[in-house]
Amino acid sequence: MLNILEKLTHIVSVSGDEEEISKVISELIKDYADEIKTDALGNLIVLKKSKKDNAKKVMIAAHMDEIGFIVTFIEDSGFIKLSPVGGIDWAAAAFGEVLFKNGIKGVIVPEEKIKPNDYKKDKFYIDIGAKDKTDAETKIKIGDTCTVAPKIVKLLNNRIAAAKLDNKIACVVLIRVIYELKDYTPENDLYFVFTAQEEVGLRGAKTAAQFIMPDYSVAVDVTDTGDTPDCTPMASKLGGGAAIKLMDRSVICHKDIINLLMKTAKENNIKYQSEIMVMGGTDTAVMQSAGAGSIAGAISIPTRYIHTGVEMCDMGDVKDCVDLLAAVLKKI
Repeated sequence: MLNILEKLTHIVSVSGDEEEISKVISELIKDYADEIKTDALGNLIVLKKSKKDNAKKVMIAAHMDEIGFIVTFIEDSGFIKLSPVGGIDWAAAAFGEVLFKNGIKGVIVPEEKIKPNDYKKDKFYIDIGAKDKTDAETKIKIGDTCTVAPKIVKLLNNRIAAAKLDNKIACVVLIRVIYELKDYTPENDLYFVFTAQEEVGLRGAKTAAQFIMPDYSVAVDVTDTGDTPDCTPMASKLGGGAAIKLMDRSVICHKDIINLLMKTAKENNIKYQSEIMVMGGTDTAVMQSAGAGSIAGAISIPTRYIHTGVEMCDMGDVKDCVDLLAAVLKKI
């Protein structure tokens, strides 16, 4: 799984600019799918067909976009002004290394006299080491995107800290499940969708769900934890297994899916825990409300320090998510 994650994290895939990561994922799963296509919004839709007429449709979603920055202006000095794409924590972003889609590196810094409490988007700039505007414009143009520079640090107890886990670790889960179902003929048509523009309003999943009109839906995404000092109380924790979502700010999951996920986990001795996320949402919400609605739920990967350059997860939890998703897709 780490090899796949390494490939995905080195791709800049800021919301609205997912073409490259879509191509890489498509290459990774091309031999395991019955049909692969990309829609107008940039969603990668991977179909594994059943052998039944009028089969039910199951949509499984993980977003492949990430938060980042877009170039809005280049000053005469060569410093680059930027705007956020998605929910940026400016304190976490300050003094970090960034990577542009074309491979250029830089650092993101606040203006010198700005205090942390006053961090705002218009007080930050990117320094790529350019001598002046002309020099900068040979490498960077208005509209270019960048993200926190990729890294994966192996920690104790099979845990990793990495930039971009949100949500590339969930893309890894879907890819691994597609591999595991290679020789399995499903009872339903399975639509694995690597969605675009989730970080700016669940846009990709909304479009894909309206096209697929799923009967059942499962999203895979990261979720916060309640196991760090002075954090908001929360039931999910690292090492507790796959997190089965009950609700978040955008959705109340269907009890049939919740019960099915929990029952499947127990039957297969898969470690799991319940999850309620009081802030944030996932693609589950728009899949649930597509058309006449679908029976929707979510499997979450417990992750510390979301939207920073040191997001942390337990690879044992990730494996539990793979096992649970593969098992439940055989039961729906």
